[in-house]
Amino acid sequence: MSKKGLKLGVALAAGAGAAAILTKMSQENKEIKATKAKKAEAARSDYRNTERGKYEKNSKGIYYTNGNYEAFARPEKPEGVDDKNAYIVGSGLASLAAACFLVRDGQMPGSHIHILEAMDIAGGACDGIFDPTRGYVMRGGREMENHFECLWDLFRSIPSIETPGVSVLDEYYWLNKHDPNYSLCRATVNRGEDAHTDGKFNLSQKGCMEIMKLFMTKDEDLYDKTIEDVFDDEVFNSTFWLYWRTMFAFENWHSALEMKLYFQRFIHHIAGLPDFSALKFTKYNQYDSLILPMQKYLEDAGVDFQFNTEVTNVIFDFKDGKKIASAIECKVNGVEKGIVLTENDLVFVTNGSCTEGTIYGDQNHAPNGDAEVRTSGCWSLWKNIAAQDPSFGHPEKFCSDINKTNWESATVTTLDDKIIPYITDICKRDPRTGKVVTGGIVSCQDSKWLLSWTINRQGQFKDQDKDKVCVWVYGLFTNVPGDYIKKPMKDCTGKEITAEWLYHLGVPEDQIDELAEHSAVCVPTMMPYITAFFMPRTKGDRPDVIPDGCVNFAFLGQFADTPRDTVFTTEYSVRTAMEAVYGLLGVDRGVPEVWGSVYDIRELLSSSVKLMDGKSPLEIDIPGAGIIKKPLLHFIKGTVIEKILRDYDVLKDGM
Repeated sequence: MSKKGLKLGVALAAGAGAAAILTKMSQENKEIKATKAKKAEAARSDYRNTERGKYEKNSKGIYYTNGNYEAFARPEKPEGVDDKNAYIVGSGLASLAAACFLVRDGQMPGSHIHILEAMDIAGGACDGIFDPTRGYVMRGGREMENHFECLWDLFRSIPSIETPGVSVLDEYYWLNKHDPNYSLCRATVNRGEDAHTDGKFNLSQKGCMEIMKLFMTKDEDLYDKTIEDVFDDEVFNSTFWLYWRTMFAFENWHSALEMKLYFQRFIHHIAGLPDFSALKFTKYNQYDSLILPMQKYLEDAGVDFQFNTEVTNVIFDFKDGKKIASAIECKVNGVEKGIVLTENDLVFVTNGSCTEGTIYGDQNHAPNGDAEVRTSGCWSLWKNIAAQDPSFGHPEKFCSDINKTNWESATVTTLDDKIIPYITDICKRDPRTGKVVTGGIVSCQDSKWLLSWTINRQGQFKDQDKDKVCVWVYGLFTNVPGDYIKKPMKDCTGKEITAEWLYHLGVPEDQIDELAEHSAVCVPTMMPYITAFFMPRTKGDRPDVIPDGCVNFAFLGQFADTPRDTVFTTEYSVRTAMEAVYGLLGVDRGVPEVWGSVYDIRELLSSSVKLMDGKSPLEIDIPGAGIIKKPLLHFIKGTVIEKILRDYDVLKDGM
């Protein structure tokens, strides 16, 4: 071929190639435009009656919202709800909340809702009973605050069982208005002397910087890390850590991620942490105040409670990318039974339990292996479910080391007035008035057990003798000998625990044994998994409330995963319940988002100053900061930025 012909051939080939490329690009552009058009049409058809791009349902079928527009609204009845049945495993707070949302927002007939409970009583960890053989028993208490958005959304609809015509929220609100909570003594030393923490955190600059660094760290950088990995003695030796670990029951080896989530979740309460003025409490124990009204509401709606029914497994079918709960295996009064499910049936399971395996002692017996063990098989159930698919979580991350997840509580009930003066000397209030007493826990700062105790409004039980006072005591360190009783708390009888507590109240040593024997009765409870949810974890260890691909199944409670909220709270249980019901049933109403104080500049500024005991962040000695500070302050002078910094004491006179 001639050079001229060769050039012509190359040119033609190039032209043909270019034409092919242009044709392909044109086709791709058409496809892109078509895809965009489809997305736009889908967006129009799924328009949420609000700003475009906001409040869109996620892959789980729920969306988050804030403000009172949606908070006050009632959703329409979901399509096909009358043809569905719901099976709820467990009857703790999360399970009962799920049932309430099915009734109220899902408008499901009560007779279609079946609550399967292994025990013969509802309530789960929210207990509070009088045991004729032992005495009054409270395994724990529940502190609450203003911004439990889902909890209050629920209880505004639950009628009081004491006051006709009002809700549980109403009576709770009025109670805490009339009798606001605050502490007059947060900690003691030297056997009952006020430790004079005086609202101070006593953090060094380095300690403050460690907390701020944790606050700013991404979640994924904290997977499987402990608090000891991010803090050192600058934090651990501070009063801040005394407040924190005793109030929330965090240990040094617990999850750094959970610590960070707590700090962000409750950033608006840093100022109220030293004196508990941020907290609010129910009138009675949580069983009487929360569980019983919910149970009455559900029974009135016709909900089917099936007690003595222990669920051992939920069987799944996996097909076409869907995970379908197809059967429930259970034991009814010890007899094995199966419940066959259709895709139209809904299943809700509380996976894991902080109170499972509780060992009960009494006045003369320690809560050891020979005592009664209370179990519902929650951990076994979760393990059986998790074995079927990785998206169902990894229970072994939380329940495999009871040495790191246990602590012990005890309910001490006074029998006469001999102990009362020592209580009054510390908390500066008469515990028998029916009003706030300690206002939260009093921590014995120098206790080897790290003993803390609290007295809530009396009586804590509806039928409690008005002359008796119920005291809740707990020890964070159960494996070390005490200060008066030279035995680990876990090996102590109720009488011995009372004696150790009386020692730290300042009772003369020659009177301690007599008062412990005759002036009080004590029921100890050892809980092997009470802080299991604080164990270090990574993504996927806690399953999503609605695992990917599940069409008729959801997890509830403290071991299900929901964004930004914190476990070991009543709010967390109720939030997971709302998400599960709204997602599976298609309830077209927003779930209230976690309160956004972590994004509120006012709260961030205020908490920074409070954490530093009144010192401004601008006073922190950071090398090189002085060079930019002066021109920066000059730049903001006369602006709203200067105003807000002065309002929250970040900028002070002379700066």
